[in-house]
Amino acid sequence: MASLVVAATSIGALLFTPGTAVAAPATGAAASATRIPLRDAIANLRVAEEDRSGYDRSAFRHWIDADKNGCTTRHEVLIDEAVNPPEIGAKCALTGGRWYSYYEDAYVDGAAGLDIDHMVPLAEAWDSGASAWTPKQREAYANDLDQPRALVAVTGKYNRSKADQDPSTWLPPYEGARCTYLTDWVTVKTKYDLAVDPTEFDTLQRLSAQCPNVPIEPGTL
Repeated sequence: MASLVVAATSIGALLFTPGTAVAAPATGAAASATRIPLRDAIANLRVAEEDRSGYDRSAFRHWIDADKNGCTTRHEVLIDEAVNPPEIGAKCALTGGRWYSYYEDAYVDGAAGLDIDHMVPLAEAWDSGASAWTPKQREAYANDLDQPRALVAVTGKYNRSKADQDPSTWLPPYEGARCTYLTDWVTVKTKYDLAVDPTEFDTLQRLSAQCPNVPIEPGTL
């Protein structure tokens, strides 16, 4: 069982940008602006009702080994986001290492206690436009290592607590993490031209008024 050690951090410290690992393949979704202030990015999001008809998690093939180096997307995220790097063994087995789970402001020793969270959950992406993508586009989304805010290593407890909820119904329990979380969410929605429902849009606007209007960098597809 991984051990958790609560750490005091500031909102400013949480506005981090982890390094990238390997680039995700391009998809056919709309390309995004290179840099745009957070509140402008929210204003530019498409507002539409969500539709989960036909959703199946298997529609998003994930945890692939895109570069054939023996490490899946999950391993790549863990290696990239480690505070203290783990030892990498045969078949990319990870031993030791330490990670920071920003949702609850805690350090985690050992990879076993971590999940890799899709910042915008797969079901939410489906609802917001991914239902119209090709299987290869959904695979690229589910394994996006090019956008460092798309996938994040967090404790299983809070990844499962979040499940497929958007910010209108779930936010990180650590209040100091919420501006980072909001920024991450909007970055991914902007990159992939994913819509927001009216309640989600109102929540993003309300919460962003309390956050630094930092420029997001969604990148292009």
